[in-house]
Amino acid sequence: MISITRLLCGSEYYGDSLRYRPGAGKEIHGTSPGSGPVVIWNITQSCNLKCKHCYANSESKKYEGELSPKEGLKLVDDLAAFKVPVILFSGGEPLIREDFFDLASRAAKLGIRATISTNGTLITPDTARSIKKVGISYVGISLDGLGELNDRFRGSQGAFDQALQGIRACREAGQKVGLRFTINRHNFNQIEDILYLVKEEKIPRVCFYHLVYTGRGKEMIKEDISHEETREVLDLLMEKTKEFHQKGQEKEILTVDNHADGPYIYMKMKEKDPEKAQEILELITINGGNRSGMAVGSINSLGDVYPDQFTRTHKLGSVKERSFKEIWTNEDNEFLRKLRDRKPLLKGRCSSCRWLDMCNGNFRARAEAFTGDYWETDPACFLTDEEIRAD
Repeated sequence: MISITRLLCGSEYYGDSLRYRPGAGKEIHGTSPGSGPVVIWNITQSCNLKCKHCYANSESKKYEGELSPKEGLKLVDDLAAFKVPVILFSGGEPLIREDFFDLASRAAKLGIRATISTNGTLITPDTARSIKKVGISYVGISLDGLGELNDRFRGSQGAFDQALQGIRACREAGQKVGLRFTINRHNFNQIEDILYLVKEEKIPRVCFYHLVYTGRGKEMIKEDISHEETREVLDLLMEKTKEFHQKGQEKEILTVDNHADGPYIYMKMKEKDPEKAQEILELITINGGNRSGMAVGSINSLGDVYPDQFTRTHKLGSVKERSFKEIWTNEDNEFLRKLRDRKPLLKGRCSSCRWLDMCNGNFRARAEAFTGDYWETDPACFLTDEEIRAD
């Protein structure tokens, strides 16, 4: 994640303490010395929707072999013992899992920051109050357009209205809530409208995800936006982030899954405010770029461990057989060793890019999906050859 708000405005939020902590980019086992990674845990693959870009290939059906309630609680205990700072409960649709509140409550009581990624359609006022009661720190609700566009993208008529009601229910319950928006060819021209919605609904946070070509998302490769359009999106987000800040409307605006965003923001600011640009350069250098397999890890509903939620082609182990900590710190795992020292393995434009220390090769799962080679250039890097050339 790249916090445009932190880089441009200096405002700090919880995630910034993990992303921009001195030494963060050098940690190989977690977010800080003695701590484990942020864990995205897909607690179920079942979902009441069928989104076009779903990396988990979720459908409205029961999946066999998912972790039992007892195994789920044990996993939470193991993650707490490893000092994992954050669990993002995801899916499928996590609220479908009957013991979700037991798992979330256990995590919160053990000092883990518990968050949830949901489509929002199942959040009634009672559900929102329950989410608040068990100690969920943040609810991220996915919207990929306004009205009918969102409904087509998510495969269910009425999904937009239901998600909006879920957002309002969370706000009424005093539960922090934000939006998740996956950028693609069909919706990128609605980003300004989404930001207007954020303002009108008093939503404090929005994450703009660059499309990753895994799961059903692989069928959307040709539906990604162009490099020039990506630059236009970043320009708009920078403009609106500063506008919110100047008007005293504090909004946390972030982009996810494209670490070329950091150098681009730096270069744009260097033209306008060299002093602020230097601060940005220091922050993105501290962050170190993509942290899959280091500060970020993923567990699917079966208990299989991966470097991140999109990288499902490289299984690291199973929590049914070994603890997450044992899997994560296993120095005999050749793939993990390579991932944590990936720079010499990177190919193409990535291998000689001047921003490599701030990007770390961008998103490997997308490179593999597009080229078949995990170490090839990420096709979503929108920086020009001139911009990445060493001085």
